[in-house]
Amino acid sequence: MSRRIVVAVAIVAVIAIPLGAVALGAAVQIGGSGPAALGAPPSAATASPAPSAAPTPAPTPTPIPTPVLVPGPLDGLPITTQQALAHPIAVMIDDLYPARPQSGFTDASVVWQAPAEGGIPRYMLVFQEGLPKDVGPIRSARYYFIAWAAEWDALYVHAGGSPQALETLAAQGGGQLVYNADQFFNGTYFRRTTDRFPPHNLYTTGLQLRELATKLGATAAPPAAAWQFGTDAPLAARPSGGSIEVDYPANTIVYRYDQATNTYARYVSGGVRQIDAGTRLPVSPRNVIVMRMVFGPLNDGEPAKHRLEATVVGSGTAWIATNGVTIKGTWRKPSLAAPTRFYDAAGSEVVLTAGQTFIQVMEPTDPVKIVAGIAAGQSASPGSGSPSASFQTSSVP
Repeated sequence: MSRRIVVAVAIVAVIAIPLGAVALGAAVQIGGSGPAALGAPPSAATASPAPSAAPTPAPTPTPIPTPVLVPGPLDGLPITTQQALAHPIAVMIDDLYPARPQSGFTDASVVWQAPAEGGIPRYMLVFQEGLPKDVGPIRSARYYFIAWAAEWDALYVHAGGSPQALETLAAQGGGQLVYNADQFFNGTYFRRTTDRFPPHNLYTTGLQLRELATKLGATAAPPAAAWQFGTDAPLAARPSGGSIEVDYPANTIVYRYDQATNTYARYVSGGVRQIDAGTRLPVSPRNVIVMRMVFGPLNDGEPAKHRLEATVVGSGTAWIATNGVTIKGTWRKPSLAAPTRFYDAAGSEVVLTAGQTFIQVMEPTDPVKIVAGIAAGQSASPGSGSPSASFQTSSVP
């Protein structure tokens, strides 16, 4: 073979090899066999495009269920159904001067204050949805306070008591009237502070009282609401100013109505703004009720103690203040455990404003002074030169 022919054959062979490789590569792309399956790159002209990655959809957030709110049985405020089922807790609170300022007031739904021996009044704070961080100083039981706590079948928290009260609790303190939570028999749920002298230093907490309620079986849902509640009056319909003053022999209480907040700022000791020592918040209820009630010496075999008894079952005069307006009406309590209800002059049950209520129980001779505020749309008489021209002041019977 001539040299020129050999060279030509070699050139044809060199050209044939790539062409075959291209065809074979195309076959590999379709059939999945051959050199491309071993790593030979396919031709750009014949390779299938890589699929584009689809964006991952954002997960749909799980909706947070809106809690169902119901009116609180004791104060009409919107609370959860679980809070509305909480068993009421009533706590006796000291009001001697060394006990002030006390703790627990701003968390209470209802607060009772009534005379005790020596002219010194005593408090009972009733809690349901509000759990105080601290509550105290805690003092002893009295019979008429048991009657008010029995309206809610409450856990009744105290430290000892009068013979009459202790006899009642021994006989009916297992849930018949109240649940007897005497500190003398449940000491681990209480503590003595070191910043005050005894007996004005006995305290507990809301969480401890809930635990004590469970221990003593006070876990059932409370009775049905005893009072009717409504919403705040519109700002334009509220009066401005006005006050209520009640004088116990050992403490003068003054409420000053605040139109903007629709509350009654509370002052004690003749003019000291009452602040809750536990929360550092001012005490400002939405409703104030003054009840006239007959008290007398309790013949309990300890005359030196000068303890009192009261006509707690029955009816009498009441002054009811809400939305800045005070009306004269009556209170009625038909039996020891029945709720105390309040009625206007026409005999219709009053509607309170949803929120905290303070009840001042006063003897018939205790001074009570009510100063009416300026009604909406009215103003003081021009040129009067005296605030008395725009306020109605009265000492009420």
